[in-house]
Amino acid sequence: MREPVLISACLLGLATRYDGKRLKEPLIESLKERYLLIPACPEQLGGLPTPRPAAEILEGDGFSVLSGKARVVNHRGQDVTEAFLRGAGEVLRICRTLGIKRAFLKAKSPSCGLSPAAGVTAALLLLEGLEITEIG
Repeated sequence: MREPVLISACLLGLATRYDGKRLKEPLIESLKERYLLIPACPEQLGGLPTPRPAAEILEGDGFSVLSGKARVVNHRGQDVTEAFLRGAGEVLRICRTLGIKRAFLKAKSPSCGLSPAAGVTAALLLLEGLEITEIG
């Protein structure tokens, strides 16, 4: 049986990105052979629509958002922190329910990215002990 792993839904070509565009990630075919891929989009799970204005973490990273010291604001100036926190929590719930210990997450995302700084969901999963690989 293949190990279940969480994957950012956008990496599978689902139209979940903030701009609604579909990604074509060549690495996915090899991942599908090895793992049972469980797609999730924290921003959609948090209640945000697609498409939606791009967002960024202000004055910190995902760990700072989790501790209440930073906010996530979209390019229209709207605070979307609560949606990001809610979505991260839902992703964690999926991981706990399915016994997922590893995640493949979208790079450069305020939810899923690890660089240049951890996104909100990435930070929560790291705190929970998941192994994360950044893609894209």
